Amino acid sequence: MTRTGSKATFVSAVVPETASRQARLAAHASVAGLRRINGLLPRNRVGIQAGRGLIAGVMAAFGPPLPGTRVDTVRSGRVRGEWVRAAGVEQGERAIYYIHGSGYVVCSARTHRGLASRLSKLTGLPVFLVDYRLAPEHRFPAAADDIAAGYRWLLDNGHRPEDLVIGGDSAGGHLAMDLLLQNQRAGTPQPAGVFMFSPLMDLTLTLAERRDRELPDPMAPALTGRRLIELYTEGQQPDSPRLRLDIPPGSALPPLLVQASAGEMLAGDAELLRDMAVAAGVRCDLELWPGRIHVFQALPLLVPEAVPALRRTREFISSALADAARAKVS
Repeated sequence: MTRTGSKATFVSAVVPETASRQARLAAHASVAGLRRINGLLPRNRVGIQAGRGLIAGVMAAFGPPLPGTRVDTVRSGRVRGEWVRAAGVEQGERAIYYIHGSGYVVCSARTHRGLASRLSKLTGLPVFLVDYRLAPEHRFPAAADDIAAGYRWLLDNGHRPEDLVIGGDSAGGHLAMDLLLQNQRAGTPQPAGVFMFSPLMDLTLTLAERRDRELPDPMAPALTGRRLIELYTEGQQPDSPRLRLDIPPGSALPPLLVQASAGEMLAGDAELLRDMAVAAGVRCDLELWPGRIHVFQALPLLVPEAVPALRRTREFISSALADAARAKVS
């Protein structure tokens, strides 16, 4: 661990110093194709559907569900989603509540089944993938409301907060942090821990644009990301406390694990989250993995580093659940 002023960076021994050759080649290939396509897609119904199909294809090709994965659909009032269990994993009290990302517009529970199945296999836990409403069909605060409803549904259905760990990627990281802050304001019990992959924190994408100018992100231009986010936040002030999140000093939040690629445009957002958490007295383990692929953990067939990163996530989940259990009985 290294410290600079009030900031702290936690670096796990599993994080390599350099990206694998396959990961570097993947980034170069993405720059040549995916970034260009993402930048050209129009922000209308046809363009949005094309973007959704493109991302679904990438996720299916490079991070498909593991063989034997069981998927059970949930439709309960406002809550939509699915339980994902790897082969041999049984439904139990402990679980992972996962919030997918992609700008509040593109992905779904279905696109993230592969990632959920790998998390389930590694941890032995069922994963509840919430299928929140997407923009532009449903604008702010629809997604955030659905995330809160999903968490309350888990609590109402017998899952104790100390038996839950929340995960999220990209915009799902912002939604996860919003949930924690809303829990704190309402006095709702917090989960045992939260892990985030390439979390989005600055919805103006100012940090992302700065990085993208220095080193173009291989997945999509920062401008494309902003155009997606605006479909969700249209009509809202950018400094709204539900959009520009801030962690108050002394916040009683659970421990956080944040992973991002060191060369992607949201690496600065990951650092911002770490800085806010540590300044508020919240434990936050930040891992910047070498490479440039956004949410590389979801693409193990493309980026080999996904495997050790998910193993590190398993360690965090196991530790967070054990610590929460000890705190409950002490």
